[in-house]
Amino acid sequence: MRVVIAEDSALLRDGLSQLLQLRGVEVVAAVGDADALLTAVAEHRPDAAVVDIRLPPTQTDEGIRAAVRLRADHPTTGVLIFSQYVETKYASQLLGTHPGGVGYLLKERVVDIGEFVDALERIAAGGTALDPEVVAQLFGASRRATALDTLTPREREVLALMAEGRTNQAIAASFTVSERAVEKHIANIFAKLGLPPSDTQNRRVLAVLRYLKTTAA
Repeated sequence: MRVVIAEDSALLRDGLSQLLQLRGVEVVAAVGDADALLTAVAEHRPDAAVVDIRLPPTQTDEGIRAAVRLRADHPTTGVLIFSQYVETKYASQLLGTHPGGVGYLLKERVVDIGEFVDALERIAAGGTALDPEVVAQLFGASRRATALDTLTPREREVLALMAEGRTNQAIAASFTVSERAVEKHIANIFAKLGLPPSDTQNRRVLAVLRYLKTTAA
């Protein structure tokens, strides 16, 4: 897996680069600002980019705005927002641009580099990896009526865990139920969200995006 890192702190940037390389990830570029991120992705065409939200010169939202542009210009490159903050406006835009290949993790809640690499691999493969706190804030940012309102509380819980990138087995373990029960919940979610079987689209990813896209309005 080939990765570009955009982090303004040289210490964090170098540390993350070294940790990823020890896990067999090829860090093709590690940069400190948004312009350099876009240039590096265009040059190296990595499998994924790890991006901090707050980058120079204003240290506000340059990183996530660059990530939105990156997804538009290079839709096959996965994007993992890795930050201390939850930014709902541009995060909704980012998550709604293309199905899959996006993630949002909070720095202080990542305690295992192995889990971080697993999340990065899911994103590079077109999946999602979202911190539960990010999911909660994104979903709480909008309460307009949608098909999501027809979901039962348990179906919402299952969909939230799907957004985190959990497998059916992991979801079943968290609720102490069978995988078959989880499969039934997911089938109900797909039906209520109007997501019929498709050979070309990942219904799991589309369901997650439908869940989060309520914040885009």
